[in-house]
Amino acid sequence: MSKVLVIDVGGTHIKVLATGKKTAIKIASGPDATAAYMAEEVLAATESWQYDCVSIGFPGPVIGNHPADEPHNLGSGWVDYDYEKAFGKPVRILNDAAMQALGSYKGGRMLFLGLGTGLGSAMILDGAIAPMELAHLPYRKGKTYEEYVGKEGLERRGRKRWQRSVHDVIERLRTALLCEYVMLGGGNAKLLDKLPEGVLLGENANAFAGGFRLWDPPTKEAPPHAAIDAGRAHVRLSAAQKHQEAHPRKN
Repeated sequence: MSKVLVIDVGGTHIKVLATGKKTAIKIASGPDATAAYMAEEVLAATESWQYDCVSIGFPGPVIGNHPADEPHNLGSGWVDYDYEKAFGKPVRILNDAAMQALGSYKGGRMLFLGLGTGLGSAMILDGAIAPMELAHLPYRKGKTYEEYVGKEGLERRGRKRWQRSVHDVIERLRTALLCEYVMLGGGNAKLLDKLPEGVLLGENANAFAGGFRLWDPPTKEAPPHAAIDAGRAHVRLSAAQKHQEAHPRKN
């Protein structure tokens, strides 16, 4: 089995974990963090680690195993950067919300929403994952979903009003997308006092689980990972897991 280095790129921190390691490393990011900075800092922090391949969760759209746009909350230079040259290993890149969704999945039709610096989103439909870009769609008063339920909305409107907006956004999106349940992730998800029915609270560590899953070998249940290059990945679940987890417990 391959040893995987997983890099979860966020607007505040870059979190890093590898197969066999128990504690993730945190590296400061922010509006000046470039792809070169990320690679240099990760390589320095993991100099003694052994790994065969790399998974990167990127905060933006990914097409053809490469960032399609520069991230909104970081520096520039992510689109044209040569990641495999920098790490000297095979690299797979997936939208960060999709990677966390991949590690959170419990079967069936799941909508994942990441409440952090921005708003991450992805859906998994019976094992096939579809990264989404819902954050910048118009919502209210000329502002986007992200401006209401992301960090900016929390700081601008306060926790109580932010929570009402989160509940409203969840209901709108689950109705439109016909999902069976919603999985919440991101650092601010824990600020919700109550979860709506059919909404589950995931763990931020699930992003690492998703990064490890990206390198699972193909099986009859999971097509080859070439599908990831088209913006899709597949989750392997046994028949028993599908039966037991397709309808998770309500909160």
